[in-house]
Amino acid sequence: MKKNKTSKDWINKRRRDIYVRQSKIEGYKSRAIYKLKEIDEKFKILKEVKSAVDLGAAPGSWTQYLAKKISKGKIVSIDLLKFEPIKNTHQIIGNFTDEKYKKDIKNYFNDEVDIVVSDMAVNTTGNKNLDAIVTGELCLEAMKFALEILKKKGKFVSKIFMGSSFNEIVSFAKKSFIEVRVFKPSASKKDSKESFIICKILR
Repeated sequence: MKKNKTSKDWINKRRRDIYVRQSKIEGYKSRAIYKLKEIDEKFKILKEVKSAVDLGAAPGSWTQYLAKKISKGKIVSIDLLKFEPIKNTHQIIGNFTDEKYKKDIKNYFNDEVDIVVSDMAVNTTGNKNLDAIVTGELCLEAMKFALEILKKKGKFVSKIFMGSSFNEIVSFAKKSFIEVRVFKPSASKKDSKESFIICKILR
């Protein structure tokens, strides 16, 4: 009985979520698109961008937004999960930390890229501290990958959780990039520890 009530509560919350409703109206694959949209509008991360990599891209709403904003450029989306291909983008099914897929991404661009974005997070365990630690490890891996492939004036955006690894990640970012900001979009749920780290210009 309790499980059914919890399921109904979750469904009702989804129905009341304006971002879920809006994503369906506008044809986006998930509400996550509005996080990237707000980050872009506030920090101009896609200004003059012609090449982008979306890490952990499924179900694809961030890739959709990139494709809309970068009409004449190259976009790669990579995830372990297969999802419906998005027009004018190149999809890779695999692990971005694997050298084979790193090489595939680099070969596709045959050059350094303008931006790397990541909305990756682990499947939640219910233990918020543990989830923050593991998601922090994903963020660090994504940042290290970005440093391998970004142009000097490149940008990096990633989900980051407030937790024990937060200061370590921000410190590493400041050693690697000239501009570093942390921002929580209004589309992020209020009870979530989620924020996003926005980095610009390699040191």
